[in-house]
Amino acid sequence: MRRVAITGAGTINALGHDVPSTLQALRNGVCGIGPLTIRDADRLSVRIGAQVKHYDETAHFGRQQIALYDRFTQFAVISAAQAMKQSGLSIDEELACRSGVLLGTSGGGLSTVDDSYRSVYEEGKNRVHPFVVPRLMANAAASAVSMEHGLQGPVFTVSSACASSNHAMGLAFQMIRSGMADVMLTGGSEAMLCFGGIKAWEGLRVMSEDGCRPFSATRNGMVEGEGAAVFVLEEWNHAVERGADILAEFAGFGMTADAKDIVLPSADGAQRAISAALADAGLAAEDIAYVNAHGTGTTANDRVECLALAKAFGPAADHLLVSSTKSMHGHLIGGTGAVEVLACLLALREGVIAPTIGFDATDPECPLDVVPNIAREAKVTACLSNAFAFGGLNAVVALRTA
Repeated sequence: MRRVAITGAGTINALGHDVPSTLQALRNGVCGIGPLTIRDADRLSVRIGAQVKHYDETAHFGRQQIALYDRFTQFAVISAAQAMKQSGLSIDEELACRSGVLLGTSGGGLSTVDDSYRSVYEEGKNRVHPFVVPRLMANAAASAVSMEHGLQGPVFTVSSACASSNHAMGLAFQMIRSGMADVMLTGGSEAMLCFGGIKAWEGLRVMSEDGCRPFSATRNGMVEGEGAAVFVLEEWNHAVERGADILAEFAGFGMTADAKDIVLPSADGAQRAISAALADAGLAAEDIAYVNAHGTGTTANDRVECLALAKAFGPAADHLLVSSTKSMHGHLIGGTGAVEVLACLLALREGVIAPTIGFDATDPECPLDVVPNIAREAKVTACLSNAFAFGGLNAVVALRTA
């Protein structure tokens, strides 16, 4: 079983257009949630979200790429380029065949779907853009990244709602550990902040109209975000031999299914995924100082997640630091787990725990230390990041210092 290093990271999200600006925002407890500036926002009940602001696609892509790339693909390609640059990897012909891309997304090219429906049903057109299918397909981002960097090994997409990124990263980790690949670009991307995307979520009645307050007694729902994060995972010895700066070790992965309800979470399923990640990484509960929680800000999720953590960690839960950075960058659905790994890197490399902002009242059903409102310094040598999805799908990743 081979060890796996993280040697590059890239992102674009509501907090920043790269990793340094995002980490600074996480340290400072910046809120990236605000009024939506999308078409027909006045017809929505929920009019807030964590949008990527000041984004000019023409600064990153040529006309032909813009015609081919949906917003979620653009975000993934930008993030992957940053990650590859930081990694310093040079992909020769031999390495290309042992390198791949595994990304998570829930909606895929939802903006393309939204625009195409408008074109046909609202504007009465009988023809859509010839690239609609390659723009909207869920694997568009993974394929674009593989083409940009000439990666010819395993390339595909995982779509498992809010667990998509963690599933993708966990599977990429397993591919390298097992010897199937030496390098994998992995993470997730999402761009669901369009009229149809938000209308769909409104129907579930899990959205907040005024902000995301995970674990707070006053919480009233989640807030959607958009963006991407991509990481370079590399076989440990390969990274060491070329003198790479190893950001952290990807140490373990656990995944389970509740097999109970399509939308209501289960503490048992979540606890089993947490315990599985610890076991896979060879870590004890006492080794974990920080957990980046799924922490959506809904009444059910936060209560169930706290119960699952208490069951998985036992007495060690009393000293656990837990935070939900969704309070800052929103819930990126299929891309959320990837962006949240950045908070884990902040904890591991700089000893800074990103806070849960918006916290204003203690909930006795959420008795853990959720690092309310202000970042905290702590020594962290190992951490977890949780993702629990509709459909009862749970995915937890374990990281530790290099």
